[in-house]
Amino acid sequence: MSLTSDSAPVVQMRGITIEFPGVRALDGVDLTLRPGEVHALMGENGAGKSTMIKALTGVYKIDAGEIRVADEPHQFHSTAEAQEAGISTVYQEVNLCSNLSVAENVMLGHEVRFGPFINWPATRRKAKEYLARLNLDIDPSSQLGTHSIAVQQLCSIARAMVVDARVLILDEPTSSLDKAEVAELFAVVRQLRDSGVAILFVSHFLEQVYEISDRMTILRNGRFVGEYLTAELPRIELISKMLGRAGDELAAIEAGAQRVAHDERQGTPLLSAVKLGREGSIEPVDLEVYEGEIVGFAGLLGSGRTELARLLYGADRADSGELTLFGENVKSAAPLSSLKGGLAYSTEDRKREGIIADLTVRENIALAIQASRGIWRRVPAKELDEVVDHYIEALNIQPPNPNMLIKNLSGGNQQKVLLARWLATSPRLIILDEPTRGIDIGAKAEIQRLVVELASQGMGVVFISSELEEVLRLSHRLVVLRDREKVGELTNGPDVTSSTVLETIAASGSDAA
Repeated sequence: MSLTSDSAPVVQMRGITIEFPGVRALDGVDLTLRPGEVHALMGENGAGKSTMIKALTGVYKIDAGEIRVADEPHQFHSTAEAQEAGISTVYQEVNLCSNLSVAENVMLGHEVRFGPFINWPATRRKAKEYLARLNLDIDPSSQLGTHSIAVQQLCSIARAMVVDARVLILDEPTSSLDKAEVAELFAVVRQLRDSGVAILFVSHFLEQVYEISDRMTILRNGRFVGEYLTAELPRIELISKMLGRAGDELAAIEAGAQRVAHDERQGTPLLSAVKLGREGSIEPVDLEVYEGEIVGFAGLLGSGRTELARLLYGADRADSGELTLFGENVKSAAPLSSLKGGLAYSTEDRKREGIIADLTVRENIALAIQASRGIWRRVPAKELDEVVDHYIEALNIQPPNPNMLIKNLSGGNQQKVLLARWLATSPRLIILDEPTRGIDIGAKAEIQRLVVELASQGMGVVFISSELEEVLRLSHRLVVLRDREKVGELTNGPDVTSSTVLETIAASGSDAA
């Protein structure tokens, strides 16, 4: 789609290609940034957004393509070179020194000097001038770490202004901010935009993207999908372009999918949440999960699926609402008490939070069952061997060697070992967060069959997947989330398709309620 603008581009990236061993991270991607505009860079996880930013800021060397700044060709070899050209980045995690003063952080490397010495009074006055441009009235001599994350983000922006940034990259700047802090940040962003700065905005929050951006570029699987005026691209079309399928194509896929049958919900729910929430993480949610029921969490990356799962398990502590687990009111949820009570949670991050790479398959399976019994009640070796052998066979873990280091197994078999770990505790309810991510089709089908089998045996299952087809295929009910808020709940059936879910995600807050 061809777009025109009255302003000459400040940055043009054309045909950017970056290859890593065995993978092409970017394949001929284009990006154009114009002064006085907020430009959103959109795409799901793995689309190439971070790689594109690192290409522009000199972190990665490009293998093909061209970068032009103010119509001059550039090949950046470091972030310092990019900053000299007027390109600054504010990252999701504030990369400042919390133990130093505000002035020291804002003016770092650009202090006012008197010969070889730093003139600290003058440096603090200069810092205060940059802070005032962002309507930030704080003591520049105060320690940065004593201020809120929102203020620290603004200090990062002030630091970018010190180098006279023509391009400001905001990489997930609102992920840790509440609504009031987001509004404060956006006021600053608009001010900078109106002063002529080109702003590249990266966020998973659709509402924020539509609120703040003038234009957007969409990437998918390392490729350029298109550039669009934000006001002219409906949300459902944006979602479809990010996922790679049009709504009607997604519906066609689902038309042939077999839906699992499920009786009416009866009895007391295994889990009941009423207005359960955590400020800055997930808005208050109502939720019930019954015996033998698969409840799917559907939503784009950053919608709050994992945040809600962690709240239910007690990995994060709720600051509002009530949680009832197996008929008992939970006053203070915690992972160990949840595990002992019959609730298991398999994390989405298999590598960092799941497997212990240097332990064997047997040792990895043993972790949860041993934790549930406590350090003083060791699981007898014979009992453990029986449990391990049972699940290796039941889940078809290959190779079937309990003494092999888990890091030497394929991703699909590592995932099966994690499932075995939690199933060994005989849970009544299990939360599976992205259990089929990054594994081959055969292993994915085996895990999907297992989920259905567990529910048929009476276990409650919360199933989270970024693949809508998978959530629809397995779930009896779908909880739809967007921007860390529950926006709908759907009872699955032949009339519920991917288009139905996409429309619920894309609808306005009032329409989705």
